Amino acid sequence: MERLPKIGIPVFIAIIILIIIIAKSAVTIDSGEAGVLYKTFGGGVVTDKPPLSEGFHVVAPWNKVYVYEVRRQEIFEKMKVLSSNGLDIQLDASAWYMPKYNELGKLHQEIGEDYLNRIILPTIRSAARSVVGRYTPEQLYSSKRDAIQREIYAETKKILDDQYIVLDEVLVRDVTLPATIKDAIERKLRQEQESLEYEFRLTKAEKEAERQRIEAEGKARANSILSQSLTDKILTEKGIQATLELAKSGNSKVIVIGSGENGMPLILGDN
Repeated sequence: MERLPKIGIPVFIAIIILIIIIAKSAVTIDSGEAGVLYKTFGGGVVTDKPPLSEGFHVVAPWNKVYVYEVRRQEIFEKMKVLSSNGLDIQLDASAWYMPKYNELGKLHQEIGEDYLNRIILPTIRSAARSVVGRYTPEQLYSSKRDAIQREIYAETKKILDDQYIVLDEVLVRDVTLPATIKDAIERKLRQEQESLEYEFRLTKAEKEAERQRIEAEGKARANSILSQSLTDKILTEKGIQATLELAKSGNSKVIVIGSGENGMPLILGDN
């Protein structure tokens, strides 16, 4: 009976040690994550095999597992940049990114867990300064935002592709100019709009005047042709025809006496 407590203590200690070993060896990778295995006695970071996938894993207790999120992530950034003429511009942008899954070990080995601040943000800032510096405030305010967005994305992606990072998109959410510059640009745009409107009205009036001139010239030519075609003989003939038609009317008594000044008959009579 006295031997049982002496045997029970080592067994109890062994069970505790076993529980600790199992706890240290068990690793659970949540959804949207992956694990980079570090072998303390086996060459360090494992880069020649895919990372540990989602689920439960057992590793040697002397090894380590570094867990990374491998879903698409978004970062927001406010930057102070200079336009082509040296004015301060505030650029609000965001980026969608994720680590390259099969190269997660190399990312951990060469850059580390803080790759966002070490690589992504400095690269976006550098690309934004380079791109915005090519444009004037007027271009940034009006029509060039999409072009700026595409160029920042292209320059950033070119660098990140070699850093084991996938860049899905860079979005320019807002461009803020100094208040005085913004007011000046808006006044200029209003003036340009008013000028275009005036030119439109002027062009419309000129076209209407041209239409009326062409219409008047057409009528004048028609009258001229008609006047030239109406000779004395034609007029006399037309008059005789009209007189005859009028004489046939049942409501008139027609008396023809002599002739008119131009040889036209004179008709007198009524009911």
